[in-house]
Amino acid sequence: MSADFAALAARVNASVVKIVAVGYRPAGEPGESSVSVQQASGGSGVIIDPEGYVVTNAHVALGAQRLQVILSPQLDRSVDRKSILKPATRVVNAKLVGLDLETDLALLQIPLKGLPALKFGDSDRLRPGQLVLAFGSPLGLQSSVTLGVVSSPARQLRPEDPMIYIQTDAPINPGNSGGPLVNTDGEVVGINTLIFSQSGGSEGIGFAAPSNIVVNVIRHIREKGQMLRGEIGVLPQTIDPTLAAALKLSRPYGVVLGDVYPGSPADRAGLRPGDVVLTLDGKPMENARQFIVNLYKPAIGDMVRLEILRGRQKKAVAVQVVERPNDPTKLASVIANPGEKIGRLGILVYDLSPEIKRLLPELRKGLGVLVGSLTADAPVQGRSFRTGDIIYQINGEPVINASELKAALERLAPGSPVAVQIERGRRLRYVWFELP
Repeated sequence: MSADFAALAARVNASVVKIVAVGYRPAGEPGESSVSVQQASGGSGVIIDPEGYVVTNAHVALGAQRLQVILSPQLDRSVDRKSILKPATRVVNAKLVGLDLETDLALLQIPLKGLPALKFGDSDRLRPGQLVLAFGSPLGLQSSVTLGVVSSPARQLRPEDPMIYIQTDAPINPGNSGGPLVNTDGEVVGINTLIFSQSGGSEGIGFAAPSNIVVNVIRHIREKGQMLRGEIGVLPQTIDPTLAAALKLSRPYGVVLGDVYPGSPADRAGLRPGDVVLTLDGKPMENARQFIVNLYKPAIGDMVRLEILRGRQKKAVAVQVVERPNDPTKLASVIANPGEKIGRLGILVYDLSPEIKRLLPELRKGLGVLVGSLTADAPVQGRSFRTGDIIYQINGEPVINASELKAALERLAPGSPVAVQIERGRRLRYVWFELP
């Protein structure tokens, strides 16, 4: 078995790359005399096409002025090397083809052909206890491999979150982001994305984007430059036994429409809040996430057929799919710097420039801070935030830019209670936790 794993690691590592993202941040530290200072961050990626296409995480590439890909030493076969130490590796510039913030995925392309590419496996076939290997450059250490098992094949980090992850105990650390999680056949079953950690290092709770989601997102990006998501104008919610008993529903699982947005295609088609969705294009609906994801597959403008239950009456309804408005991914095109990292929350934030405001819906307040993305090492508390959130207050104290947000958090001791006022979807709400 050891020899098999060694051969597998050698084959996979040839397709794993290290990524360096170079950007600039405002000067301000002691001894810095220039207006801005160059900074670099790192991550990992995997070659998925011999034509030079590389998949990584969006947070690795977001805001970079220049992206460089460092190829595996195994790709240089010009010399028959005997030393156990690897030779210097080749560095090439990469182009960002597109990214998707909701799934934290990005597609790069490098100007090389004939590269060794890995194939995707079927993440729906993963089972708890199955052996997997994580590849990448943790803490900058290129060509690293760790072994573990699938802890859960489908972990939802927030209720009703459309994104799910593979949970694994294969050690994942900062720098592994964007590297592949592979099965024992050498197929990519996930893209390493984030960890839950109190210390900042691996504690055996790592998460990877499932390959079946990755394949769908990357296909959209290659064809259209971005991930276009469809919707019909409803708020689907997962039915549980308590909700089923309270509403006297016929079954304790499935999908109920919590809202039908006025003027939406669903509203025009006659759907109502309280309708139970039985099927979508003939496929049984078991939960809200499944309903949302299945609306990504039809093209914008296509019609989908829903079978619903209203009271005791079944109805068939045809509804047009429209592009989801206010997609936070569109913000990526105007965020031209790496942002300000708020380490205690695990988020990258941006001041509300006029250009960013033009891409946002009308805000409830004029001043605040935009959450651009989560970092790979975000603490559990930081996972309460989402891309596109606008932060207005910390413990009742207004914050109008990233510097004020950082200063407000620095005045609080570890363990302090924190209530953050945010705007999400044109609605104000509080996010609260104890500060790590």
